[in-house]
Amino acid sequence: MITNISITVVRKIPRLKKKERQTRLSNDLQMNPFLTDEELAHNYKVSIQTIRLDRMELGIPELRERIKHVAEQKLDPVRSLPLHEVIGELVDLQLDHSATSELLISEEHVFSRTYVARGHYIFAQANSLAVALVNAEVVLTGAARIRFIRPIRLGEKLVAKALVRSASGDQIKVRVETRVGEELVFSGTFRVFKAADLHKS
Repeated sequence: MITNISITVVRKIPRLKKKERQTRLSNDLQMNPFLTDEELAHNYKVSIQTIRLDRMELGIPELRERIKHVAEQKLDPVRSLPLHEVIGELVDLQLDHSATSELLISEEHVFSRTYVARGHYIFAQANSLAVALVNAEVVLTGAARIRFIRPIRLGEKLVAKALVRSASGDQIKVRVETRVGEELVFSGTFRVFKAADLHKS
């Protein structure tokens, strides 16, 4: 009996030379300024420190500064709360329509024994995004139906996307879905409402 055997040869991809790597790095960050040093290091099969040195030589700022720059250029101005009170980095905002934020889970967000993210951070990212989405001076959360789909761990990046589903008077229904990569890990429907300015007597 003759059996056909298929053998697959895996070739090791050589590392790019420094000049070529830096050229590609610059192009990649122009196309997607939200790539982290960790993701870039994985893509180019080099250390995170090498990526940081490349960025310094190219004059490319760190992730936080890149996000801030994009936000200043493309975001509608947040009215309902100070920008720094949005949990995560706001990367897209179209008032009364849609918004997106990113949150990289670090040690401050996790339980020290399990390295699993504390639920209130995941909720707060979604809730603050739903509030920031509304074009009003004062916006409050009236109710929320949420679902934690799986544990989030140290080092994972949460991308939350909010979309206005309906609006009736001062009440707005906002759907938020949070993913790690393509995987849905959290979802929530928030009922928020525009309130009178609480600072006025």
